[in-house]
Amino acid sequence: MNKELTEIQLACFSLGETLFAVDIMRIREIVQPQRLSCLPGSSSMVEGVINLRGNIIPVMNLRRRFGLPPVPEDKPAKFLIVSLARQALALVVDEVLEVIAVPAGDIKPPPDVDEGVGAEWLLGVCLSQERLFMILDIDSLLG
Repeated sequence: MNKELTEIQLACFSLGETLFAVDIMRIREIVQPQRLSCLPGSSSMVEGVINLRGNIIPVMNLRRRFGLPPVPEDKPAKFLIVSLARQALALVVDEVLEVIAVPAGDIKPPPDVDEGVGAEWLLGVCLSQERLFMILDIDSLLG
């Protein structure tokens, strides 16, 4: 039976005052920050790697990736472990908020902008309870 997708579930998180979302099917788990190990020769976007139950996972701080100011070290963060095509990636986010269900027709294309946290990292945008969420294209983050 071929069923058309009518709604998508999104895991929502924040970076400062900005709200983001990722398709829930791409998330493996949410964990507390762990001690990072340096990865020599890695991209400046990758802060290091963690060992999560025997799996070595690169860690990307989304604030750094998007050019946002760092948060004080005493402010807790979360690691959002997401699935990419060939590996897992830990995204450092300020706070994980909730899971929302959004009708597929309510997802709008990303804004057409030349600068800033741009459309190259976004699949779309959506409103939920009067809040605007930017839906991340996590496959483009390492590109």
